[in-house]
Amino acid sequence: MAGLKAVAVCCGVLAGANVMNNVVAKRWAPATSALATGALLGIALREGVRGEELGFERWKEGAALGGGLAVAVAVTYAAGIGLPRTRSLFRDERALALSRSRLLEEALLQVPVGTVMLEEVAFRGVLPALLSRTTRARTTAAISSALFGLWHILPALDMARANPSLTRLAAAGLDPTPDLSPSNADRGPHASRAEGKEDWTHVPNAVNDSRDQGEGQVPNAVNVDGEEGAGQIPSTADEGKSRADLARLVIGTVVATAMVGGLFLGLRRRGGLLAPALVHIATNSFGYAAARLARRIDARSES
Repeated sequence: MAGLKAVAVCCGVLAGANVMNNVVAKRWAPATSALATGALLGIALREGVRGEELGFERWKEGAALGGGLAVAVAVTYAAGIGLPRTRSLFRDERALALSRSRLLEEALLQVPVGTVMLEEVAFRGVLPALLSRTTRARTTAAISSALFGLWHILPALDMARANPSLTRLAAAGLDPTPDLSPSNADRGPHASRAEGKEDWTHVPNAVNDSRDQGEGQVPNAVNVDGEEGAGQIPSTADEGKSRADLARLVIGTVVATAMVGGLFLGLRRRGGLLAPALVHIATNSFGYAAARLARRIDARSES
């Protein structure tokens, strides 16, 4: 196979791995990604691509550059967790629901092998090497980065379920943390309800099986007794707004990760595949620790 045909085959391999890792068998992502990585490297070698073209070079430079940026990622996370206005962005329910052993598995196995290995080999190694044989350098970078962005559609949908704060932030560009100013905090948790507004910060997300809307019930949950008023099914307008918010999050994720893909390509040119791989691992793996730390700080603040 030659040129763009090889690129198309690689995209097919990646599409299959994406569905397997995000929908069908998430826990088996390391095995799926290892097989997909091997398939991509096999295609590249068949096309005569050399190891240097794939980024298997400059190991010392990559370790120094990637390691330094990984430390910068850790410092940035620590600063974000330390600020109340941004702490909720780190409260990823996927990480908070894991046991300690599962969290270590995610950080030390799922992220490096199940995510980073395949993505770096594919989007900073094989695809740029194949595309560069038929397109100019800028076009190669643009296509590789765009494909990296599209790769994150399914993860973005999963993120929307796990971290609602990011969805709200992407939807309105508003501060995702509650208003704790004296004018609002001093009035108590039910002040907004007294003013005719729903207080969502103290309402569990559950099905309401009571006839009367009382303390802790969900205004728009399904009422199993079928009465109107409290417990009504969300309106079409509310559903449309939720879908629009989700669409904004997905589009924002695709655009942002495409831009990150471009930056990672720059790191790959300076430090081989190792440089972006180390930053990538730090960004994802440190996120699990950040979620736990953010929850611990919030718990201490509330006690």
